[in-house]
Amino acid sequence: QVQLVESGGDSVQAGGSLRLSCVASDYTYSMGWFRQAPGKEREGVAGINSVGTTRYADSVKGRFTISKDNAKHTLYLQMNNLKPEDTAVYYCAAGQSRQWYLLRPPYFDDWGQGTQVTVSS
Repeated sequence: QVQLVESGGDSVQAGGSLRLSCVASDYTYSMGWFRQAPGKEREGVAGINSVGTTRYADSVKGRFTISKDNAKHTLYLQMNNLKPEDTAVYYCAAGQSRQWYLLRPPYFDDWGQGTQVTVSS
């Protein structure tokens, strides 16, 4: 299994920015970011595959950018123009599925511990 360590969560004002990081213990075909707010299902935010193809949830398009540093086995999520509805625990995920772009939890195998993002109005 791949171990994932996340960091970067914080409390910010609406309109602010954060950058989340996730260090992986090994290479995987795909990686992604998910989030879960209290009382809500875990939802896909963004994903990226081994050649750099990306996909975003409609709710974050134009505001969030997923990227990776292959040499460092590190995944990033740049979050700009944050909104209160972005408040959630954000999880890094990794997997080998060719259907990673569906951004659904079943297509990812390993998960980080989560990092809290809180956006106040």
